[in-house]
Amino acid sequence: MKTVHCATYEGLDARVVDVESTLTKGLPSFSIVGMASTAITESKERVKSALLSNDFSFPPKRITFSLAPSELSKSGSQFDLSIALLILLNTDESDLKDWFVFGELGLDGSVKESAQLYPLILSLANQNLITKAIVPNESLDKLSKIPNIDFYGVSSITQTVNVFKNQDTVLPSVVNSGIEYPFYELEQKKYYYVKEYDEDFSDVKGQEVAKRAALIAAAGFHNIIYEGSPGCGKSMIAQRLRYILPPMSENEILELVKLQVLDGKEANFKPHRNSQSVHHTATLASIFGGGSFKAKIGEVGLAHNGILFFDELPHFSKSVLEALREPMQDKKIRISRVNSKVEYPASFLFIGAMNPCPCGNLLNQNKECRCSDLEVQRYKNRLSDPFLDRIDLNIVMQQVNATDKPSLSSKEMHKMVVQAHILGRKRGQKSFNALLNDKEIQMYCALSGEAEETLEKAIDRFALSFRSIKKVQKVSRTIADLCQSKTIEKEHLLEALSYRRR
Repeated sequence: MKTVHCATYEGLDARVVDVESTLTKGLPSFSIVGMASTAITESKERVKSALLSNDFSFPPKRITFSLAPSELSKSGSQFDLSIALLILLNTDESDLKDWFVFGELGLDGSVKESAQLYPLILSLANQNLITKAIVPNESLDKLSKIPNIDFYGVSSITQTVNVFKNQDTVLPSVVNSGIEYPFYELEQKKYYYVKEYDEDFSDVKGQEVAKRAALIAAAGFHNIIYEGSPGCGKSMIAQRLRYILPPMSENEILELVKLQVLDGKEANFKPHRNSQSVHHTATLASIFGGGSFKAKIGEVGLAHNGILFFDELPHFSKSVLEALREPMQDKKIRISRVNSKVEYPASFLFIGAMNPCPCGNLLNQNKECRCSDLEVQRYKNRLSDPFLDRIDLNIVMQQVNATDKPSLSSKEMHKMVVQAHILGRKRGQKSFNALLNDKEIQMYCALSGEAEETLEKAIDRFALSFRSIKKVQKVSRTIADLCQSKTIEKEHLLEALSYRRR
């Protein structure tokens, strides 16, 4: 019996699958056991055709393949090459230990790329389960960015056999090329960035308070809600915010590419954080993920390490808004079904945009609001207090005037965010200010004596809850970082308090 490794998905993570084979005397047959999907069972015909098309003989024996563990459901066409290889090397003394083999076979014996190959291998690498792998040549450009793995690219079944028969002399096809973008290094860790601003904050005229809040949200990854009349610039600011977000580590970029592949997009390694814009008519399953038999990732999971934008916030169903509380608080989401239970990370910057009333004219000085007090109250009551309690910055947009002029550009704002990011990492922080836990708040959110007195007065005056106090401290820390201050001063705390919900 010979064994080689492959992999399949279990939820959003990869699981190692041992492909075992036996060729015994008996009536010729070809069977695959181990909860294999239709795509895997169909590989029997692809493998047989690939071998015969390349002058290999197909053994007239009883051929049995087992995909272990047997209780794990397997799917995907990446098992083709493993199965064909084990048939050809059944009597060979080649050492197959520790090798992973991935690839879909064409009928002519060519090795093809499959869509789920990159996220599979990245997941295995994150779990330190893989060191060397046979992969299609077509996949090498993307896979070469994953560190600490030797990749051997092949384009045919014949090349694959030659790799194993000449293991002592064959060299990996590529050396890890890394991320080819500017970076700075802190604590032996690289942070990549790109100075490209397809949509610039200089296009937003006026709205200085809203732009300042966007800068704070970007620097500390704070959740934010914009409230204002239609056309005042809420969506404009949300669309431009992704371009001033903090630089990305190598692991974050690799994780971003994994999400791009899962979302059906073309993978690129540009250090621009993801941005998912969700329409209020989207279903609960499409937003949070789901599926009867195999849980699939939703918009919340795809926004991991990036932005999740909800426009027309009160028009979302109550079930969606209340379900959003869990990932906003715990930075992960759980999907429970009869057939599967999945948990995946969901650490995102939430941006909400809403009108002040159903007609949108409540704050407009030039138009009359057509809504009654009861209609306005019902509209705002769609957002519950527990949901709003997870918002760090609440901004009321200013009235738009013809005399408004642009101020800070995205380039200038991004530079300030980068400087704040460097300051935070230099003091030993490993996460954004919005994600600090209680112990880290005590460690990094040091208040000056005057700031402490101000916070005590604010607690008494505004009856702040424990969550609100921590929220104010974290926002203050971000404001201090933008001012390059090591301690939180009174003015930083007062600005943070000005953004609280009234």
